[in-house]
Amino acid sequence: MARGGGWSVTIGGSIALIIIGAILKWGVSWKPAHLDLGVIGIILMCGGVVGLIVSIVFTMRRSRRVSGAQVYEQSRYAEPPGYTEPPPPPPPPPTGP
Repeated sequence: MARGGGWSVTIGGSIALIIIGAILKWGVSWKPAHLDLGVIGIILMCGGVVGLIVSIVFTMRRSRRVSGAQVYEQSRYAEPPGYTEPPPPPPPPPTGP
């Protein structure tokens, strides 16, 4: 799946399928002649549940894999060639009577 939250879109799409299927199964009273909206609703809900399970499994596998990553620090800045540290300042003159 694509970077940047592609699995969250799959989870959202699966939840949308479950909601649309439930509306078709229990919320629509219109009965078309050659179409059973209850069966279509059940099919959509089953597809949404399967999609939700698959996307959650892949999300868990991906997060487990990322947690074991190691981080390396690399310095990209170097002193220019021929650079030398300036000499330390001279000590302050002694003060006395």
